Amino acid sequence: MNELKNGQNGNGNGSYTAENIHVLEGLEAVRKRPAMYIGDISERGLHHLVYEVVDNSIDEALAGYCNRIEVTIHEDNSISVIDNGRGIPIDIHEKEQRSALEVVMTVLHAGGKFEKDAYKVSGGLHGVGVSCVNALSSHLTAEVYRDGKVYIQEYECGKPLYPVKSIGETDKKGTKIIFTPDGTIFNTIVYSFEILCARLRELAFLNRHIYLSIIDLREKDDKGNFVFNEFYSEGGLKDFIDYLDSNRERLMPEPIYIEGEKNNIPVEISMQYNTSFSENLHSYVNNINTHEGGTHLAGFRRGLTRTLKSYAEKSGMLAKLKFDISGDDFREGLTAIISVKVMEPQFEGQTKTKLGNTEVMGAVDQLVSELLTNYLEEHPKEARTIVNKVILAATARHAARKAREMVQRKGMLTGSGLPGKLADCSDRDPAVCEIYLVEGDSAGGTAKQGRDRKFQAILPLRGKILNVEKAMQHKIFDSEEIKNIFTALGVSIGTEEDSKALNLDKLRYHKIVIMTDADVDGSHIATLILTFFFRYMKELIENGYVYIATPPLYLIKKGQDGRYCWTEEERLAIVKELSNGKDTGVHIQRYKGLGEMNAEQLWSTTMNPEFRTLRQVTIESGTEADRIFSMLMGDEVPPRREFIEKNAKYANIDA
Repeated sequence: MNELKNGQNGNGNGSYTAENIHVLEGLEAVRKRPAMYIGDISERGLHHLVYEVVDNSIDEALAGYCNRIEVTIHEDNSISVIDNGRGIPIDIHEKEQRSALEVVMTVLHAGGKFEKDAYKVSGGLHGVGVSCVNALSSHLTAEVYRDGKVYIQEYECGKPLYPVKSIGETDKKGTKIIFTPDGTIFNTIVYSFEILCARLRELAFLNRHIYLSIIDLREKDDKGNFVFNEFYSEGGLKDFIDYLDSNRERLMPEPIYIEGEKNNIPVEISMQYNTSFSENLHSYVNNINTHEGGTHLAGFRRGLTRTLKSYAEKSGMLAKLKFDISGDDFREGLTAIISVKVMEPQFEGQTKTKLGNTEVMGAVDQLVSELLTNYLEEHPKEARTIVNKVILAATARHAARKAREMVQRKGMLTGSGLPGKLADCSDRDPAVCEIYLVEGDSAGGTAKQGRDRKFQAILPLRGKILNVEKAMQHKIFDSEEIKNIFTALGVSIGTEEDSKALNLDKLRYHKIVIMTDADVDGSHIATLILTFFFRYMKELIENGYVYIATPPLYLIKKGQDGRYCWTEEERLAIVKELSNGKDTGVHIQRYKGLGEMNAEQLWSTTMNPEFRTLRQVTIESGTEADRIFSMLMGDEVPPRREFIEKNAKYANIDA
């Protein structure tokens, strides 16, 4: 990331009027079924509102009319987004006989993105973005700076309060949207500065030469200034790869960069090999993160495998290898970003997470084959480094296959195949069953006594499981604790074609709860387990099956009155309440380990569905999660120390 230098003003002379706005249907259903349009009404859906508004500004940038986007989180958790684009048209829409601004803001599927002359490519394909935000906001104000004037219209719950009107003159161009999410619809209306930063950073990498900033008026830093961040990238995807691999040891001095156009489809790819054993591919279509991949990712994999295999065979480096190389081997230790711009993308499902356009596969495949072949011929040293990495991966995979087969065979030959330490539940319906992965035999024993045997299973884990971030695959399958997790869950470990693919059909529990001590060691163990899930069982997280238990930190007693506390704030408040301002007669017990609680206490505070608090593990940004796991569990110490110092709320909790 670099500071913005002298950029262009972002304003163009392209035609963008009411004629470009095409109406498809009305808006009313959004408030009744918001999850259909923004995914859900939790924290993720709340932040999706901001993304929709920012994406409109990004679309202006893609069309060549905007290069500056500023986001503000106000004290009341309202959001404002301002850009320096052309400004939403305000002239009268011929069909609707009202201002085009009002049509865009109040009619579902109304926008310039259905008119090819207005936008060539667009992230907000379905045209529901800003009208959905309006419908789901208790109040929204749209200001347009256009034709030397300032135009404004306000709305409540999606309904305009008055017609569009001019309120003054200006020399600016652009649009400003200020909205307050409706607290009667969303479970929370508190925005996360970090989550919004992650998306803006991602957009800056994906769109070179666009300045994005965010300021949080709810919080000040150590110097008394409002918390602020800005993002700007000169190198685009090359900078993105450097950011993602900042905590890994790279095998090449510079990322491989591929850019070109095939069949009128612009393709941009950056890739880098490192010494890790994980594959980290991230794909985008028109700035949309396609979590489930699609035809562009398939084209990249096909082109990469064919090109590298051809080069390796011609070089003679595979002559002594006694087994075949698979597609997985070519992607081990590879970090890659694949970004394509498609005029009329076809996404599978409402969530836009998988690209279905068949023509994109061939375009990406051809471009990768051509430009990667040129790179390998022009960089023989880096080419040999890559092939040696592939050979090492193939050798390890060959050993891992034997270990994997042993795990599978053990399951088939020993009856149920379940680990001996597993205390299973009696119910066999995965939808109601849950398994606790518990730190240590002692706590596991307590959990077994305190659980509800009908639907709760307990799997004690001995010590810290293997750090998969720094282990080769065959070492992972050799690990007793990891084998126990696989076999207890009932999922298959993978196939020869894709050693990390999971078969969830036989998953035995739809709640997998990580339960560790509330101390530094417990947090480390939980992070090790989460790293394993993220790298080898990501589908469990993506399907919402993984949770973290929250045992209390303190038991505070005065006489017969006992209270549990989960935070420092609760502890201080309850001590004050019980002591009436005097530090007498109040006993504070700090729970450092689960084993310090008896079975009844563990059940009532941490395992009873009526009273417990489970934190569901979700992936808000796959690229940011990838970077953080590699930083926390990799070899580089300084960034890990900096992260812990910044994020540890109570640094001396175990002092």
